[in-house]
Amino acid sequence: MSFASDPSLFVHQMDTARDRLLLMRVTEDELRAASFLDQRLVQTPPGEAKRAMQWGDFATIAPQTDAPGAPARDDARFIFHIGHVGSTLIARLLGEAPDTLALREPQILRQFAELRMVDGLAHSPWPPGQVSDRLPLARKWLSRTFRADQRALIKATSFVSDIAGDLLEGSRKAVFLTLSPERYLQTILSGEASRQELAVLSSARLQRLNNRLHGPDINLWELDEAARAAMAWACELTALDAAANENTLWQDFDDFLAQPAQTLTRIAEHIETAVSPDQAQSWVEGPIMQRYSKAPEQGYSPQLREEVLAAAAQERRDDIASALRWLDRAAGEHPAIASAMERA
Repeated sequence: MSFASDPSLFVHQMDTARDRLLLMRVTEDELRAASFLDQRLVQTPPGEAKRAMQWGDFATIAPQTDAPGAPARDDARFIFHIGHVGSTLIARLLGEAPDTLALREPQILRQFAELRMVDGLAHSPWPPGQVSDRLPLARKWLSRTFRADQRALIKATSFVSDIAGDLLEGSRKAVFLTLSPERYLQTILSGEASRQELAVLSSARLQRLNNRLHGPDINLWELDEAARAAMAWACELTALDAAANENTLWQDFDDFLAQPAQTLTRIAEHIETAVSPDQAQSWVEGPIMQRYSKAPEQGYSPQLREEVLAAAAQERRDDIASALRWLDRAAGEHPAIASAMERA
């Protein structure tokens, strides 16, 4: 079996300084179990052998399958999202389908999104245009499956939405997961980990958002914690809004939780995954919905989530109200944010 058709030889990440790629040998079960296909995959026992290859070597061998002249598979489906909106949960549920290989947060796509931010700038490690040239090849690698009747479902990291339009070129199907601004603020402000993440990512998110706006820049130093959460929502929603097309299915996570089996069936139909209503009902009634999807060893049910968000809504009521007013003002100044709010 050649590399082009062997998904067990997983392209894990890029070494941009040396223009090479890190490969790992993985099993189907390891891919299905992994919440994140990033550095945590490298640290997972038994620590299979890793191998580095130069980009130039892949350019000649990767685009072809075993059949001479036949194109490599390029039929992956995608889940893009704004963060903390059940994307890992829904990817795990859909991954129960025998015809689906769910890949959650491949690191290589995160690196491509980071490279796109500096594409064309003097400090970019790649010359202008190389991100666009190489990204389709990475999409083909991630489209490889263990059986011909499988199809890859790629759940990206939230900021990978910046390259969603490129990944979805053509007629590729995708699901865009969202939350209303108020519920998103409750989610982010309800947990210590999400608040720490907000603090770390706010600067990069504001840079991404300002790059999409036509008008005066938003200044980070003028935003308190809740307003930064509102800005994060605007950043991620405007990225999705810019990438949306006729093959996009928008899905609010609260609406999913209100009717999980029916909504899961509808999502599966959109991405052309075979899921019957009975299967969907069985999966949403099973253990996946009662565990924290990013760390399945921890319990976290929809009921517990609702209790946590209700507490945040009460404790941070004034902060959330102020942040929502800030978002309204920002929408008045920036059409891209206004369009995102209409989506919500």
